[in-house]
Amino acid sequence: MPPFEPPPEDRSLSPVTGWTRVHWEAAADGLLAAVRRHAGPEHALIGLPGDRPSWSGPRSDGLEGYARTFLLAAFRVAGAGGHDPHGLLPAYAEGLAAGTRRPTTERGLTDADPVSWPIVTDRGQAMVEAASIALALRITRPWLWDRLDRDVRERAGTWLARALHRTPVDNNWWLFPLTVGGFLAEAGIDVPAAERAVERGLARIETWYRGDGWYTDGRPRAFDHYNGWAFHLYPVLHAHLGGDRQLLDLYGGRLAAHLDACAHAFGADGAPVHQGRSLTYRFAAAAPLWAGALTGHTPLPPGTTRRLASGALRYFLDRGALDADGLLTPGWHGPYPPMVQPYSGPASPYWASKGFLGLLLPPDHPVWTAVEQPGPAELGDAVRPLPRPGWLIQSTAADGLVRLHNHGSDDQPADEVLPDDPLYARLAHSTATGPVLDGPPDNHFGLVIDGALTERGRIRPLGAGDGWAASEHRPRACGEEFPGVVVTSLLLAAGAEEVHAHLVTGAEPGTEVRHSGWAVAGDSVETAVDGPLATAVATGPDGGRLVSLLRHLDGYTTAATDPLPSGTAFGPAGAVPRVSGRAAGPAALFVSTARLARGTARPPRTAVEVRTERTARGHRLHVRWPDGGRHTALITAGSVTVRRED
Repeated sequence: MPPFEPPPEDRSLSPVTGWTRVHWEAAADGLLAAVRRHAGPEHALIGLPGDRPSWSGPRSDGLEGYARTFLLAAFRVAGAGGHDPHGLLPAYAEGLAAGTRRPTTERGLTDADPVSWPIVTDRGQAMVEAASIALALRITRPWLWDRLDRDVRERAGTWLARALHRTPVDNNWWLFPLTVGGFLAEAGIDVPAAERAVERGLARIETWYRGDGWYTDGRPRAFDHYNGWAFHLYPVLHAHLGGDRQLLDLYGGRLAAHLDACAHAFGADGAPVHQGRSLTYRFAAAAPLWAGALTGHTPLPPGTTRRLASGALRYFLDRGALDADGLLTPGWHGPYPPMVQPYSGPASPYWASKGFLGLLLPPDHPVWTAVEQPGPAELGDAVRPLPRPGWLIQSTAADGLVRLHNHGSDDQPADEVLPDDPLYARLAHSTATGPVLDGPPDNHFGLVIDGALTERGRIRPLGAGDGWAASEHRPRACGEEFPGVVVTSLLLAAGAEEVHAHLVTGAEPGTEVRHSGWAVAGDSVETAVDGPLATAVATGPDGGRLVSLLRHLDGYTTAATDPLPSGTAFGPAGAVPRVSGRAAGPAALFVSTARLARGTARPPRTAVEVRTERTARGHRLHVRWPDGGRHTALITAGSVTVRRED
């Protein structure tokens, strides 16, 4: 079948994206039609094409294809009041009956029953898919579950109930037994265990709540999109579907606080910030927007909610997320294997189904009938601190770019040392750039020890405020910290301009340091070095140009650009500017300015003015922005104090 072709745009109701509810319905229908041709016997396993199975094996991947597309079908049919002209639910009912007939081991294959599902095991992928199946059954109960034969309900309930008695991975996975428990308790199956699973799940995630709508994902400082499409989504939906006002007030309030921040993380082109794992779920980033509207717990006007969600869906569908057969590919725009985690298989991208949650809202709901309103990134330049995750979100209305400066999320476990993950450890992420996964690191500051660049390791936030964010880390090499060496990092931002300051204490005099800027990628890339200024310009398929500038000031002595042979998720050709210098003493300050923008490669006519001074209390930084605003900062080892003056 051909790729999805949307209906005609409606620019009166949706002046920004042109898309309305009919476009969402058509997109859902197109996605499900493309998948259906790959369903196996009795629709139990949907094995999508691909040469890269997940680490759970092909049987599990087939279950994933069933479960995640069933969730999309459930939103589509339930949102239409049970109207099912394409026969979606009968197919998934058949698959439920066949898949639970004779469950097998996670990787097992049996000649006797080649379509049965893997059983739910401790920390097994089937537990994840059980949650999607349970949620889909709960949403469509009057039209599917309640019409099943008794023996099918019994064995399907038995298969699901194993999730109540098995141990999840100690992170957002606790929400999967919770979701299964919510459905089984309503269905009268293993009720005491189901209720305990809900209680355990809510109690466990409570230990990770950091306030202001932010959870860390099991590890001490793992902040990413799982906040929206997992931590807020499942508890809020459970409370909403169960009519539990007390729970809904608690988790709905947290969701509203989260939306107040995450609405700023969508670019004017619809792109969510490219940060964190599982990014192949793409427009699942819209799920919390819809959840807020569905439950009435959102600070956003209805027209803004739809504008952001439709923008995210269009962003990916317009940029090659679907292959020639209409299937979602493992990647960002099109396929991009380097960013796909080993737990993901060919059907994993269909967790993007969560992004269709808005179809549960009736056609006459204000979120569908209100005229679209611009998103935060379109309303004016903004710099917003998010102290809980240690982030600073910087957006510019002229080009619609959103940049996330990271001084708090590292995804490091509490009890072991892991290498830096570029999807978390970088100093910054954006809606138009992806971290370099194979090549010289972007947005990174490190020391060069024995020819190798140190990693950032664990990040200790030092705060985020009006136009600034700061952190401390102890550089690592081969998993070991360098005794006594500390890097204190400060980011100052205004408009599209950035000032980066890194204070290195405890390093041997003469130690080389390197700081890299934004990695830009597209169909082609050009680079230039002009004295202290390094420039990389990427041109995309539409001819648009994305410019990365990095200029060295104090401490650095040279500028250069590094090619990216494998590009990034945003294109095959890329480059990243960098600057380097050497520590002149036991406390060495390195200062640079950076800029990421669309359009011209020429630096702005009015430059940022930066002055540094060494005082008895530490290094003082004076910054005057092109608009006349000022920042003054005092940087010492492990401490930063910032004052803003307008």
